[in-house]
Amino acid sequence: MLSSTPRPSGRRLISALGAAVLVVAGIATTLVAPPAAIAADGDQPSPATVGVATRPAGGDGRPDGRTRFTYSADPGQSVSDQVLVGNTGTQRQDFTVYATDAFNGQDGTFSLLPTADVPTSVGAWLRFDNGADRIQFSLEPDEVRLLPFTMTVPADATPGDHVGGLVASVIEEGQQVSLDRRVATSIFARVSGELQPQLSITSYAASFEGDWWNPFGGRVRLRYTVTNPGNVALAANITTGVRTWLGISATGDRGGSIPVLLPGNTASYEFTVDGVGQWFYLNPGTTLNPFVESPDAAQQLPVSAVSRDTVVFAVPWTVLILAVLVTGIVLLIRWRRRRDEERAQQWVDYMQRVAAEEAASQVELHEASR
Repeated sequence: MLSSTPRPSGRRLISALGAAVLVVAGIATTLVAPPAAIAADGDQPSPATVGVATRPAGGDGRPDGRTRFTYSADPGQSVSDQVLVGNTGTQRQDFTVYATDAFNGQDGTFSLLPTADVPTSVGAWLRFDNGADRIQFSLEPDEVRLLPFTMTVPADATPGDHVGGLVASVIEEGQQVSLDRRVATSIFARVSGELQPQLSITSYAASFEGDWWNPFGGRVRLRYTVTNPGNVALAANITTGVRTWLGISATGDRGGSIPVLLPGNTASYEFTVDGVGQWFYLNPGTTLNPFVESPDAAQQLPVSAVSRDTVVFAVPWTVLILAVLVTGIVLLIRWRRRRDEERAQQWVDYMQRVAAEEAASQVELHEASR
C-alpha cells in the first residue's frame, strides 16, 4: 500500500511541481496557490483554491528535470517509472490519477480524451502498483504523493509513436456545475519497428486582402491543412513567401512553426503574410521542415521537407484606374487634334473651292466682254 504521509521536503517538491511545464487538459488551474489569508475582525476569509500538479520523478522520488515521459520499447516490453502528484491548493482534495490517449484538435492543439472516453493506445497500457488503470486518494494542502507505475507495450502494438498523458483530476463541486480540473504530463512511447516519419499538406488556399487605393500595401492570407500519414509524431518549422512575375520575391520569406502533429491526425492552420503589393499575379508558397520534437536524441529522425503553392490575383485597381484615365486623356487629345486637323483641312478646301469659283467667274466675264 502506498503511503500518503506528507514528506518533510513536500514544500520544495511542490515548488518544483509548480514550475513544471504541464499539459493542461480540460479546465486549467493555478499550479501554485497562495496560502489562505487569516481573516481579521470583520473581514471575509479568502476563498479556498484548487491546485493540481504532476511531474515525472527519478529513482530518488524527486523531480528529475523531465517535462514529459519519453520511452522507446519493443512490443511486449514493460517499462517502470514514477510520477509525483501534488496538492498546490489550500484545502484537502480528492485526486483521481489515470492515463489516457492524446489527439490533435482541429487547430492542432495537443488534447487528451475526455474523462469518460476509454483509451485504446498508450493510455490503456499503464497500470499502477495496485494493478488498476487508475488510482484514487486524498492529499492535504502542500502534500505530495509518489506513484510508481508500469507501462506494458502489447505484443501486437504497431511500430511508431503512441502518445497520451498521465492525468491528475480533481472534481470541484459547485452549487450548479461541477468542474473537472485536469492537469497532465504527456507520454510519448515509441514502439520499435519500421518508422515512417512524414507530413503532407493536403489542402492549400490563399486570398489577397488590401485597400484598393494603396497598390503597395496588402496581405496574403493562407489557409492550409496538414496531415500526419506516418507513424511518428512530428512538429515543423515553416517558411512562407510570396513571389510574383518571373519568380521575383514580392516580400521577404517569413518563418513560423506548427506544434507536434500526432500520427493519423489532421489540423488546419492560417498564416498571414503582410506587406504584399498588388502585382496582379502572386504565387504564395509554404515549405514545412518537419522534425521530431523530443528531448531524447536517440529518437531524432531525418524527415523530408514538403512544399505547396498556389496562384492569387491581386488586381491593382488604383493603377488600372489611373491607366484608364491617362489612356482616356491621350485618346481625347488625339481625337481633338484629329478633329481640328480635319476642320482646318475642310477650311482650306473651302477657300480653294471659293477661289476657284471666283477665278472661273472672272474668266466668264472676260470672255463675255469680248
